[in-house]
Amino acid sequence: MTVYHDVPGLRPVVAGLEETRIVQMVQYGRGRPGLIPLWVGEGDIPTPDFIREACDRGIRDGRVFYTWQRGLPELREALGAYMTRLHATPNGAPPVLADRVTITSSGMQGIMLTVQALVGPGDEVVVVTPVWPNVMSAVRLMGGVVVPVPLDPAPEGWALDLGKLAAAIGPRTKAVFVNSPSNPTGWTLDRPTLRAVWDLVRGRDVWLVADEVYTRLTYEQPVAPSFLELAEADDKLIVVNSFSKNWCMTGWRLGWLTTPPALGDALEKLVQLNTSGTAEFIQYAGLVAVEQGEPFLADMLARCRQGRDIITRALNQVPGVTVAPPPGAFYGFLRLEGVTDSMDFARRLVDRANVGLAPGSAFGPGGEGSLRLCFASSPTLLEEAMARLVPALGEMLASRFGGVEERLGHG
Repeated sequence: MTVYHDVPGLRPVVAGLEETRIVQMVQYGRGRPGLIPLWVGEGDIPTPDFIREACDRGIRDGRVFYTWQRGLPELREALGAYMTRLHATPNGAPPVLADRVTITSSGMQGIMLTVQALVGPGDEVVVVTPVWPNVMSAVRLMGGVVVPVPLDPAPEGWALDLGKLAAAIGPRTKAVFVNSPSNPTGWTLDRPTLRAVWDLVRGRDVWLVADEVYTRLTYEQPVAPSFLELAEADDKLIVVNSFSKNWCMTGWRLGWLTTPPALGDALEKLVQLNTSGTAEFIQYAGLVAVEQGEPFLADMLARCRQGRDIITRALNQVPGVTVAPPPGAFYGFLRLEGVTDSMDFARRLVDRANVGLAPGSAFGPGGEGSLRLCFASSPTLLEEAMARLVPALGEMLASRFGGVEERLGHG
């Protein structure tokens, strides 16, 4: 793919943008016959029929014109009730009302709108890493500075050092970004740590931006802990969410933000300048997903649990590979002993095993030396992927210490 860096008049930060290493890997392996693609954050299940049929009804019923820029009132009401049921009522928190909800054209747009609203040149955003790379790029695009706080490896997976988080917050900090359950690690805040992070950030009077896209995809509790359990309506909390993962709607580009009511007017103006709103027939399908989607979500979670078991059982048998069973999301984050260039390793793994994984270096500090694997696919596909990966990983890692790699020209 040709990348042009010398177009006259481009802002330097735009001219310097590059494809994420995830996309670079997809471009490297795309089109290979028989390749098993486990590199991006989606599985092989199409959007369920009841959601697609709702979209068709919306189009037939004429829901094809400009609509409310902050979203359909009935969808905002439904999402407020949904989050109240999940997070507020069980924990004695205030209900989430519709005036706190803004519909976005994807969770990514929710992140971008948030950054546009909060971050200016030189402002710092503290980001818990490893993290989806688009988050860091969005901050830099607005002239902001990313201050990473890498998770620490722990026996059960990953741990957040609260002392490091506190030390990272300084006079130029505008926001702290936390993704839980995490893409790519699956790390999930427990409630004591959730409370500690909230108390810390609130005490510093900066914004907390919480990416809770995977809050329903959790394996040790019904719902992942949410900052909505702790916050008052007017607190400096922005929660990013999406329809993509829960209901297999990655291509629909539909998400939502939960914010203080006072932020709604600014977000409405930003939506106007970005998209002028999300297509009404897509929002209508989202409404049906929220109202009727619990059985599908239960099936999706069971399938992901099975996928998690398949990949952790197989990969932990490979010397030099460690995969902690993630408590949330649908990724295995493979730690590879002795690997210092995960991009090169992922490319060679495509060449050798014809399986596509994402390099850990794509996800910022703390990610190098790892690979991300999405296990939201059919058991049959995952078993075939493991049949290829286990011997390939074993040979590639063994060769790093046995001299074979150098003789093969990969030294």
